[in-house]
Amino acid sequence: MGRWTYVETLPAYVRVACEASLKRLDADCIDLYYQHRADTRVPIEVTMGEVKKLVEEGKVKYIGLSEASPSTIRRAHAVHPVTAVQLEWSMWSRDVEAEIIPTCRELGIGIVAYSPLGQGFFSSGAKLVEAFSEGDHRKNLPRFQPDNLEHNKSVFERVNGMANRKGCTLSQLALAWLHHQGNDVCPIPGTTKFANLNENIGALSVKLTEEDMTELEAIASAVKGDRATSDMATWKTLDTPLLSTWKATA
Repeated sequence: MGRWTYVETLPAYVRVACEASLKRLDADCIDLYYQHRADTRVPIEVTMGEVKKLVEEGKVKYIGLSEASPSTIRRAHAVHPVTAVQLEWSMWSRDVEAEIIPTCRELGIGIVAYSPLGQGFFSSGAKLVEAFSEGDHRKNLPRFQPDNLEHNKSVFERVNGMANRKGCTLSQLALAWLHHQGNDVCPIPGTTKFANLNENIGALSVKLTEEDMTELEAIASAVKGDRATSDMATWKTLDTPLLSTWKATA
């Protein structure tokens, strides 16, 4: 996620992008084809109509959305069943719980939680900031700015203290919190090392009680700073135009 640029979802491009992916993957079918971020110029119904054709042709098995608003999810699902919605969800990014999670569950859509470790904060803590490269978008996130970061250090320490009591790492605790949200939730932590992969898998063995969940949520709710800057493409800042508007101007 970074500074927003236009997302191309016109039918012709959707098909070209799919064909290019199939060629690169040397595959006959894409298991899960996502629209990443909302297209502010093309109604979701138009995009989904083309992806539906790709499903019917056997080139795509399932359809997913990313950072989509509740209304976009419903509109897309009305054209063709959406299998998964990818969204940022972690102990300190819980705004999706008010509308998006209930919408997905009402429609039977799986939930793919990206940045489940809080953009890496729940694995490395404040020292994470020192390792940011010049082009790392996280350098600009409100939660990692000096004043907020100083406060958020206490959140890290308190959650880490609970991890010690549970006999697991902080990363495992953060992932376990998501696992306990339901069987329809699939966290996708970014991992480049086998050691971290094995550690993440270990989160499946961490058991949390209702009291543990309540305590974790109370601690993490004290976070300071928004999860994104105002110019980032999120479900709150972007949406697709209405189909009626598109028909009137096409």
